[in-house]
Amino acid sequence: MNRAYRAMTIAGSDSGGGAGIQADLKTFAAHGVYGTSALTAITSQNTRGVTDVLELPASLIESQIDAIVSDIGADVVKTGMLSSSTVIEVVAAKARQHSLDTLVVDPVMVAKGGDRLLRDDAVDTLRSLLIPIAMVMTPNIPEAEVLLGVKIETLEDAKEAAQALVGMGARAVVVKGGHLKGPPTDMLYDGEEFRAYTSRRIETTSTHGTGCTFASAIAANLAKGLPLRQSVSLAKSYVTSAIRTAQPIGRGHGPLNHFYMLKETPA
Repeated sequence: MNRAYRAMTIAGSDSGGGAGIQADLKTFAAHGVYGTSALTAITSQNTRGVTDVLELPASLIESQIDAIVSDIGADVVKTGMLSSSTVIEVVAAKARQHSLDTLVVDPVMVAKGGDRLLRDDAVDTLRSLLIPIAMVMTPNIPEAEVLLGVKIETLEDAKEAAQALVGMGARAVVVKGGHLKGPPTDMLYDGEEFRAYTSRRIETTSTHGTGCTFASAIAANLAKGLPLRQSVSLAKSYVTSAIRTAQPIGRGHGPLNHFYMLKETPA
């Protein structure tokens, strides 16, 4: 009997279902990967913004991770909203304790509506504890700018940023280029060479959870044993299709269509 592919997300909950663990678990399922989740925070959130956040106790985050690893296990771990230094410290310690080496780090800092999801004093902890143990990081342009303290305005800047983040310890980095002018181009640097992944820009408001979905798609592909470059390429295609086929939901930035591959059958 073939063993199931397993992916764990360590992230916050989005009550609107578009981002966070909800987007992560949808993405895992769409890729045929069994998903588990360790919640770090609960957010009151919809397509227009975040109205409340409750960070969960460190002991509860620890026990969730322990419960998953001790029984189900995880071929890959994807992190999302880690809102404080305490949470980052817990996750980094558990990753080392359980030898969770295939770690996909999405350094979530700001929600689509502009609400901060990472405290300012936690950025240094992210740099010192999580980046050095990441197999791959997936910052967008604003996140990379915060982590490096530089301005990123061109693809050449994105390449330099990816290289600098690898220099901080990550084995590979994908700097997402959606905030740059022109076709959205994501720049991967794996410590040896650069690889650019470009798609057509889609005019839509259905972009909530794009970053979570992209990182989770990479994680799902890695869980299935695919190499990193192919995992990133497939994730880029998946996210593009999920945006292109999304129907408007809510009155703000709506979610993607994570299950676009499931065709409706006539009644």
